[in-house]
Amino acid sequence: MNEIELLREWDADAPPLTDTARARARFRLHQAMQAPAAAPAAVGRRQLLRISVACAAAAAVTATVVVARNTGEGAPSTQTVSANTVLRGAAAEALRLEKPLAPRDDQFIYTKEVIERTPVSGGPGKTYVDESWSSVDGSKKSYVSELGHTQWVPPAQKGQYSWPPAEWSKLERLPLDPRRLTITLRESGTKPDFGRPTRADEWPMVQIFLSGLLRAPVLPKGLRSAAFEALAAVPGVQVLPGRTDVDGRAAVGVRYVGGPAGGPWASGGRVLLFDATSYQYLGLRERVTAGGKSYDQYQHVTAQGVVDRVLQRP
Repeated sequence: MNEIELLREWDADAPPLTDTARARARFRLHQAMQAPAAAPAAVGRRQLLRISVACAAAAAVTATVVVARNTGEGAPSTQTVSANTVLRGAAAEALRLEKPLAPRDDQFIYTKEVIERTPVSGGPGKTYVDESWSSVDGSKKSYVSELGHTQWVPPAQKGQYSWPPAEWSKLERLPLDPRRLTITLRESGTKPDFGRPTRADEWPMVQIFLSGLLRAPVLPKGLRSAAFEALAAVPGVQVLPGRTDVDGRAAVGVRYVGGPAGGPWASGGRVLLFDATSYQYLGLRERVTAGGKSYDQYQHVTAQGVVDRVLQRP
């Protein structure tokens, strides 16, 4: 089936994909563009129209803001907070909180994610609780849920690409040095040139890969921290003070505004939320469209772990 036939069959009312699913699709397309002679990987019709490859130069607009912080001693004090500060703080917090895992190839990664949607035009919202079981080495069928829709996903076939990698062993091979991680993602599919500076037009794709990696609920030891550190160096990352998470906790937001005009990051619509004090990652806010309606969406992982079989919980 060619791309035109896929487009004809695409369901326009299908709910939008999560960031991870979008990143997987972009990664497949990016790989196909780099190696046009290779057989193209299959792309599902729900993914096809949501693929958007960032190709314009990133704007160097990393912002610094003044945040009011109540010390309990009279008037609130102020302190300067940059996106760099928030993301490096998140990296340190990720290292402090992470529980090292060593899953066996025959096991499954369990995740539980809560997604809350509220219509922009008003009215009652809806909450989805998505539980998924992903094969550690990709050799077994995985059982995944997205916006309440569950399905079995067959093992990866030769020539298929995914981002983040489905196999734990591939995640373990990613560099833990932030700079080397950036260059490895920048030149995915080719031998990294660690001596070459990253060009302006390469930063949007780097950001796509880093954001997709950070959306993975479970990562090898040190990799999440390295990804936060790498994201801190991306031009076009901006900090937003005075945010709250779904439970009303004080938060600061970080968004990417370095993408091309009209791209999904151009308006800075997606915001990563971090605890205003510790900078612990809390979740993601964004505005999405489904069925002709716009929704404000908040999603966050509430549980994760390693289990021996599908439908088992940690």
